[in-house]
Amino acid sequence: MFLFVNIVVILLIFRVLFSSKILNKLMSYRWKFLLGFQHVFFFLVFVLIIYFTENTFLNPPDLIWSIVFNIIYSSGIYYWVYQYLVPKFYLSNKYPEFILYALICFLISSLFRILSEPAIFNLHFSKEESNISFLYNVYITQAIVILVASFLGITKDKFIIEQDVVDLGEQKEQLYIDLLKSKLSPHFLLNTLNNIYVNSFVPTEKTSNSILQLSKLLQYIIYDSGKEKISVGQEFSSLKSLAELYQLKYNNQLDIIFTIENEEACDVIEIPPSVFLTLFENALKHSAIGMEPSAFVKILFTIENHEIILIIENSIAENKNYSSDIGYQGLGNKAITGILEKYYSGKYSFSSEVSDDKNYRTILKINYNG
Repeated sequence: MFLFVNIVVILLIFRVLFSSKILNKLMSYRWKFLLGFQHVFFFLVFVLIIYFTENTFLNPPDLIWSIVFNIIYSSGIYYWVYQYLVPKFYLSNKYPEFILYALICFLISSLFRILSEPAIFNLHFSKEESNISFLYNVYITQAIVILVASFLGITKDKFIIEQDVVDLGEQKEQLYIDLLKSKLSPHFLLNTLNNIYVNSFVPTEKTSNSILQLSKLLQYIIYDSGKEKISVGQEFSSLKSLAELYQLKYNNQLDIIFTIENEEACDVIEIPPSVFLTLFENALKHSAIGMEPSAFVKILFTIENHEIILIIENSIAENKNYSSDIGYQGLGNKAITGILEKYYSGKYSFSSEVSDDKNYRTILKINYNG
């Protein structure tokens, strides 16, 4: 009866240890330590089981030597199942072979104990009940060793696989972020440098300003975009530099309007870099600005009740239908959504669609919690 209670207690404890919330929290910090602790904890409980089940037919010091013998012997069985049997067969989906070899291991290990222990420790069973109790103890303890080793081996590899999936997800997210950081077109930079070069033959304030704006934009891409967060003011500085360079290309003919309210708060509030810039680039790209006289891009930024609001409205090129165009539903917006989920899960809203007046409108709201 006592052995049965021990088994139930062990199963309950391991069930608590492998509760998803507790496991994830512990594993995220010291998962190797936790795995080692489970082995140590099991053998401590195993020692108690051997002690309380064999003290009925063994007296010290034989009882102590029996515990030492069983710990050494069972450790070999335990780690053979944990390190070899589970990875070799169970994790390779060879379930029948795994069950067969586990059963053979159980029978052989039990038979060895039944034949060796009475001879080693001079066990003399005066009653038939003691003999049955000994056999019962051997079978149950060997079964526990093999079952727990199998359970921990399967759980360990299951967790490692889950961690690999999480790591792959984080790598994918980082690729999205890297994509945003490198989103500025090399063709645009080349054209900008060509425009500056042409204008440099007649030195003007316009040429100097163009070089300054390009320098600011490159500084943003190289340095600021590598940070986890930057101020809203820095982000808007990059948007304005990009707009200035576009104006250079089209001789200041573009209809690009910035309306920034609460400017004093822009240097205090921080956001992940490249989010606003990517949305602005999308608007420039798909508005046909510089190619159609009616094309425009309007940017409104404001703060209301600890919520930053960015609204970008742009014209739609006449020869394209952006309700199904991949440019607005492609990788850029997905990457932005991934970044927002990482930093503001449940605290943002993001929409990008054709408005009632047939223009394209992007609305981003982020609750930054003051």
